[in-house]
Amino acid sequence: MSQHLMNASRNGLENGESFHKFFEQWLVEQSRDLDQLVRASKDNSNHRILSPLIQRVVKHYEEYYTAKSRYANVDVLGMLHPSWRSNLEDAFLWIGGWRPSMAFHLLYSKSGIQLEANLHELIRGFSTGDLGDLSGSQLGRIDQLQNKTIREEKKLSENLAKVQESVADASMVELSNVVSELIREQRGQVDEAEEEKIKTNIGNKEEGLLDVLKKADDLRLRTLKDILRILTPIQAVHFLIAAAELHLRIHEWGKKKDADVSHQNRHARQ
Repeated sequence: MSQHLMNASRNGLENGESFHKFFEQWLVEQSRDLDQLVRASKDNSNHRILSPLIQRVVKHYEEYYTAKSRYANVDVLGMLHPSWRSNLEDAFLWIGGWRPSMAFHLLYSKSGIQLEANLHELIRGFSTGDLGDLSGSQLGRIDQLQNKTIREEKKLSENLAKVQESVADASMVELSNVVSELIREQRGQVDEAEEEKIKTNIGNKEEGLLDVLKKADDLRLRTLKDILRILTPIQAVHFLIAAAELHLRIHEWGKKKDADVSHQNRHARQ
């Protein structure tokens, strides 16, 4: 299935297909990964199977970002505002994806839930081995990683702001005035020279957006991997389960909400 997805990504680019089709196929694979992770979490007596499973799931994330990078080279604007996402998901996007610091909130939330569920066993001195059983050393490393990630996140947000502000730089303001004058004088006609300037200027802005997007995706993937390195194999399984469940359910809830709103709008027009 994994090789099939990579082939689909390459063929999709060659055939001019959107990332939407690849994304839907990747969701199916993520759902399969989730099923395997849940089974492993319930039968963790054989720890030898956990590491290969975790590596396979991480590889699928790597393939997702590799494919995303390919498509972004063709249509960075589409990747920053993905039509295959629901309005709910779009409202929480950060530079075309999930905010890296959110991974720590996910980790702490799941840790708190599992800690509360197994508090009696922990008080009695039994180790549960899940995210509710994080050691002091692990918590310290997670805190350091979170601070580092937030700093990188802030820097990328500032870089994005600079690119966004450049839409009103001198070259764009001058060009918009020149083209507006031509439209007024020539009844909407713009010559090829000005069309080329428009293309070049917008292209420069897109290059800046592409650079920020790729760095944001790199931070997302690195954050996931760095968190997993701190966790034990069974803890990593629980974290990957929580991440997949949250992603899949929010996607489903958002799609359903969009469908409900669309139905209401059609009903209101009748």
